[in-house]
Amino acid sequence: MSRPSAGLSFRKKKLDGTRFQEVTKYVFGILAAILFAMFLTYNFGMKTSVIGNSMEPTLENGQTVFYSRLSYLFRQPRVGDVIVFLPNGNKYTHYYVKRVVAVPGDTILINNGEILVNGEAVNGEYDKIQDAGIAENEITLADDEFFVVGDNINSGEDSRSGNIGPVNISLIEGRVWFKIKSGDNMTGFVKRSL
Repeated sequence: MSRPSAGLSFRKKKLDGTRFQEVTKYVFGILAAILFAMFLTYNFGMKTSVIGNSMEPTLENGQTVFYSRLSYLFRQPRVGDVIVFLPNGNKYTHYYVKRVVAVPGDTILINNGEILVNGEAVNGEYDKIQDAGIAENEITLADDEFFVVGDNINSGEDSRSGNIGPVNISLIEGRVWFKIKSGDNMTGFVKRSL
């Protein structure tokens, strides 16, 4: 009579087809969920902070905003959109958050404290502008340029500043669509105006 061996015994098991399909479904589902979450975050969940008071009362200094990179995939920014951009593509500075007041092909002139776009005043919500900057002389925007200013127009740098100027479409990161509460300012969607 033979004695059973004291070591491990290896037996070949056949892989069950249904278990393999179940495992494959779970792995595929998890990967799909991760990719979908990454897509949503990259396109709608990008965030930055507002630096300075140039966008008050709409946005306050230090307030966090979410912006969408997907917004301008199929269309260009419109007048009234609040955008996030890197001034002159400088990756070593903070993002700027400003409002679009003129789009490609428009002419801009700041005269007697008023913004004139294509000869019409658009100062409705803006104070009298103290410094016309480069818009003291009429500017015609190229096919890929946008003129942006802050809602608190006499505070901060914007397209009137020589070191920023009109913003090229390639420098625009996305459209601000949501703001997070800061102080007494409410959390909510950022609306277009002008």
